[in-house]
Amino acid sequence: MKQALVFFQLVIRLPQILFFLLIVKPVLLIVIGLHIRNRHNLPSEGPAIIVANHNSHLDTMVLMSLFPLLRLHEIKPVAAADYFLKNWFLKWVSTQLVGILPIERGIRDCKGNPLELPSQALEKGQVIILYPEGSRGQPEQLSDFKKGVAHLAKRSPDVPVIPVFLHGLGKALPKGEILLVPFTCDVAIGDSLFWQGDKERFMADLQDAMTALGEEVYQPGWD
Repeated sequence: MKQALVFFQLVIRLPQILFFLLIVKPVLLIVIGLHIRNRHNLPSEGPAIIVANHNSHLDTMVLMSLFPLLRLHEIKPVAAADYFLKNWFLKWVSTQLVGILPIERGIRDCKGNPLELPSQALEKGQVIILYPEGSRGQPEQLSDFKKGVAHLAKRSPDVPVIPVFLHGLGKALPKGEILLVPFTCDVAIGDSLFWQGDKERFMADLQDAMTALGEEVYQPGWD
């Protein structure tokens, strides 16, 4: 019975595994190319929160591709429902192949708490991906972080928060573009942070960590 259940779960996950194996990974490794720094800082198991800067639709693909194929179902990117569920095809790709946690932006009432789905994912031992800048910004330019990540960390103080800085993806596939530009990209993974009881201090530490990672991959004359 247990073996049958494992087989059934694998069959359900097969479309996602094949999508990353046959499409995502070849594109990232061959067409673009990735230089990964401090891979050992990635969580070997959940729960965990990965926090990254956001410049391109490639960001999520890159972050998920850092994990083994058989762990993809554990990795849950938080994404805007109004964008990724706006038509049937995008909804299918987003939910079935990527596995997003769709969040309704701007909701504040208790019945629609935007932190509920990420919190439930952490309780299940999953790894969630957050972009505290919100929408995609200018390539490699950090915008102010929204404080949702601090509220989530407060809810789960024992869960590690891992900062990741992505460099080059905003050039490889800029916002508003659909054609990939071959461009070697850097992924810098920082040390884990934990909730220490103060929201402002947590956000400052996170911002400092991201800034330091950005400086680590900074390339003079890159622009």
